[in-house]
Amino acid sequence: MKKQIYNIKLLGAFLLGSTFGVAQTTNTGVLHVNPGTIFSSVAEFDNQAAANFTNNGESYFYSHFNNDGTVGFDAAGERLTRFEAPYGNNPKVPQELKGANLSHLYDVQFNNDTALMPAYKLHSQISIANEADFNDGIVQNDIHGGLLIFEDESTAISVSDDSHVDGKVQKKGDDAFTYPIGDVKADTGYYRYAAINAPGNVDHDFTAKYFFETPIGKTAEGHTPTAATETDINLLDNAEFWTVIRDKGTGHVVLTLSYDATTTPANVMATPQKDNMVVAYWNDTDKEWKNLGGLVDETAQTVTTIADLSSYGIFTLARKKEIELADDFQVFNGVSNNDDGKNDFLNIQGLPAKNNVKIFNRWGVKVYETDDYNTIGNVFKGLSNGRATMQSNEKLPAGTYFYVITYPEGNGQKEHSGYLYLTTE
Repeated sequence: MKKQIYNIKLLGAFLLGSTFGVAQTTNTGVLHVNPGTIFSSVAEFDNQAAANFTNNGESYFYSHFNNDGTVGFDAAGERLTRFEAPYGNNPKVPQELKGANLSHLYDVQFNNDTALMPAYKLHSQISIANEADFNDGIVQNDIHGGLLIFEDESTAISVSDDSHVDGKVQKKGDDAFTYPIGDVKADTGYYRYAAINAPGNVDHDFTAKYFFETPIGKTAEGHTPTAATETDINLLDNAEFWTVIRDKGTGHVVLTLSYDATTTPANVMATPQKDNMVVAYWNDTDKEWKNLGGLVDETAQTVTTIADLSSYGIFTLARKKEIELADDFQVFNGVSNNDDGKNDFLNIQGLPAKNNVKIFNRWGVKVYETDDYNTIGNVFKGLSNGRATMQSNEKLPAGTYFYVITYPEGNGQKEHSGYLYLTTE
């Protein structure tokens, strides 16, 4: 059934016309879609400079969308924007999402089942305040210069190989977020997400992108990684990589990368995966890939680690050596805080002097930190000394935690990351 235009408020000029024989819906004034109202534009929609389009109802766009003015919302209610496949007898083609200005939308649905790929070419910036439903169609900004922005507390749903973002996605705020990112190769889509924990402050921005291509020799975020690896990496995933960049904020985050047999090399995923698959990052100072460690979830097909995105941002998967030759110390990653005399503290043997040990929970909150570990009885016993909202020496809950050990090597510093299990029984 054709959508009707009703109960809308117009101030200024709103035109249905044609340009070079192609129908066009043009707003040159103020157009408000009121709550409970459905608005449709079968023709290309052009919100011109100085024009204002406010969607407080439900708006359908069946063709190209251009915003050179103001697009936003200002009322409670559904506030849904649908980018749909061309209507009626019009051919199903990719839709161009363009314009000089940022478009502020609340809920968005992408639903273009064109056989052509991608379904959407994003040239501009679109901000989503609540939910993006990737029902059908890949949104590509990779080569078009656009950006999809998720505001604080916003989410992405229904993401798949056939519907995701091929390009950069930015997340703002202090919520955990799974990036709806992937890549398109030879008209086939590959959804390979990255995820971050909830950052510690609402004033944090992170941008992520997935590449189904080798990172070796490719220019990524100003760096050109080579195949060089530190000695405890046995095998590097040279078929794919991610960039996860901190735009605003400080501190560590918990980073998760996904893997799949259609993109990830079989020798990287070889059994056993647990305790062998890790996250690697490109260190542009040392010009080599370094082992960040990782906690493998074979059911979800993910590897999770702790990362300081202020100093690096190019990641891939790797397989570590059975014996980590780069480190002369050994970490025994089981800790029990029940005072039974067994595994009462995090045991690190052979750790060089002048070290620093940090421990984070699964939300990336630092719960413990000390210098010169185990020199004056300063060992981690499952008690917090690093979280402002907890009392010092308060017992931490059972679960998985991440550690970062920094120690001197040569004339510089080296960082070693991993995870530990804390039990209370």
